[in-house]
Amino acid sequence: MSDKKRFTMPVAVHLFLLRGNEVLLLRRYNTGYEDGKYSVPAGHMDGNEQVKHAAIREAREECGIDITEEDLQVAGVMHRRSSDERIDFFLAASRWGGDITNNEPDKCDELIWVDMQHLPENMIPYVRQAITNYRDGKWFDSFGWTEPIHQEHAKQP
Repeated sequence: MSDKKRFTMPVAVHLFLLRGNEVLLLRRYNTGYEDGKYSVPAGHMDGNEQVKHAAIREAREECGIDITEEDLQVAGVMHRRSSDERIDFFLAASRWGGDITNNEPDKCDELIWVDMQHLPENMIPYVRQAITNYRDGKWFDSFGWTEPIHQEHAKQP
């Protein structure tokens, strides 16, 4: 048996709330991460939680709405590198119960509907890419990887 610690990484869910060609964006505020930039409702998985259940929880916590599993579709997955390596799941919904409200004014200072073809400049870059991927039908992406794959990790013929 090896004493080598197994690699792990943070996992997050992001929610595309859709109204026709528009997506709901929130502007981050007072969080210490990308404040002043637009994103979508999102959060880390709590552990022992299914991806759709995490998206349902985040919709309720951040926007005050109820979404059913049946109204959610997985819109994409991103393997991302920022300060560390991450996996992000993107889910989309065009139906929900209740009125969308800003339930976290201490972390978000604006909610706006934006045409997916005309996203604002001040967006978190990987979220912009994920929305573009969704719009273009691209299901998987890697983001933030600037260095080439090391030879020892490359697939051998």
